[in-house]
Amino acid sequence: MRGIRSRAALLLACAVVVVVGATPAVPSHARAHRADRIPLAITRILPAVVSVNTVTTIRDDAGQASQSRGLGSGVIVDRRGYVLTNHHVVAGAGEVTVTSANRRVFGARVVGVDADNDIAVLKIDGRGDFPVALLGDSSRLALGETVIAIGTPMWIEDGPTVTVGVVSGLGRSMEEPGLPMLHDLIQTDAALNPGNSGGPLVNLAGQVVAINTVIIPTAHGIGFAIPVNGIKPSVRELVGSGRLVRPSLGVMAISVTPQLRSANDLSVRHGVLVLQVEGDVPEQPEGVRPGDVILGVTGRSVRSLRDLRHVVSHHRIGDTIAVTVWRDGQPITVKAVVR
Repeated sequence: MRGIRSRAALLLACAVVVVVGATPAVPSHARAHRADRIPLAITRILPAVVSVNTVTTIRDDAGQASQSRGLGSGVIVDRRGYVLTNHHVVAGAGEVTVTSANRRVFGARVVGVDADNDIAVLKIDGRGDFPVALLGDSSRLALGETVIAIGTPMWIEDGPTVTVGVVSGLGRSMEEPGLPMLHDLIQTDAALNPGNSGGPLVNLAGQVVAINTVIIPTAHGIGFAIPVNGIKPSVRELVGSGRLVRPSLGVMAISVTPQLRSANDLSVRHGVLVLQVEGDVPEQPEGVRPGDVILGVTGRSVRSLRDLRHVVSHHRIGDTIAVTVWRDGQPITVKAVVR
């Protein structure tokens, strides 16, 4: 499970105000109804939950090889044995195995990934009519709604671990250089630990509403999950063809925030700071460069990385588009090729 680095300190630096007052009593029949639904939801989802074990070969400066073992979770989304998990769980892995809730062990291969959304689809080796989890509607989640996290944290053996919490927040964003820029995240206080990555966050109907992905290791009860509505198209493409075609500008970038403005002495309040450009910049001297702040694409304003991805997604790969950037203290328009 990935931890948030520099941003975590900012999140934890907020003052906390506690308001003490009368707490409305919850009727006993309501408590019983909720308690009854939790085991039923777990029964529905549990057969489709798997642990994901990886082996990665690492070479040191002297060329000596060693192996690193990783652990994550996943959920079966197709009866043929397609498993949804996090990209960071299997990134760089040379060997992947999955273990079902009834402790059967299978070899698996990575079919494809959506690195922007930190998801990957695996295919269990062999044929079989596997139990499947139902994907719910994450747009219907409400603050305070009960959710259930299921996974295989901390190398605990003998089956998945279940934790229960609520939806603590909606629409959260996490942007860290070198990591996927994740948006519209669901925040939950259901306990998540290393190894929960890739496992399902489930509603009381037993439907997957999100994929657990991020924790803040220095906090308590603050975890984040990727809502399924945003990744359903990617999952369908990866299961169907093993490929995901997403138009992009071929840049690594980050949204401009007050902290980023201060650290980089930027004079613009909004936009997307380009950190790196794929390929050699001299080949396209008129194009986007590292250090540019993207302000707009084809006349449409870009205030964040989310805006940039949305605007570019409406173009085809190979299109040449006009990009407005802030460079050398002034806005200019350059040409960029959608990749």
